[in-house]
Amino acid sequence: MYNGGKIIAGLVIFLGLVTFPIYYSVGKANPHPSPSLDTPAINQMKVKHCVESRSFMRANHMRLLRGWMQTVLSGKGCVYVSSTGEKYDMSWDTCWNCHSSKKQFCDRCHQYMAVDLPCWKCHSEPNT
Repeated sequence: MYNGGKIIAGLVIFLGLVTFPIYYSVGKANPHPSPSLDTPAINQMKVKHCVESRSFMRANHMRLLRGWMQTVLSGKGCVYVSSTGEKYDMSWDTCWNCHSSKKQFCDRCHQYMAVDLPCWKCHSEPNT
């Protein structure tokens, strides 16, 4: 090998450039979004609660919404009974009554998670 040193040096430089983004971002994290609950509808509530608990909604809100969609479209009903026994209409209006800002509640978290929302293909966005 006549140019072995140059080849090895070139490979080291190449690997360094290719892996630089990984090493550069180690230990750095984007701050988690924290949707503000400071909306007029939420501020008027005596007891601030959602359809389900906060931890449930953070982990399962999309499953809940898909379940609502399947239930309503199949004609099986349009009333949701929560784990506390309260009844809610399976409607976007149930959500938008409190979470009136798509930018504040939907977009922040979904952009952070890099999730594309299929909801707006059929539904119109709330007036924000």
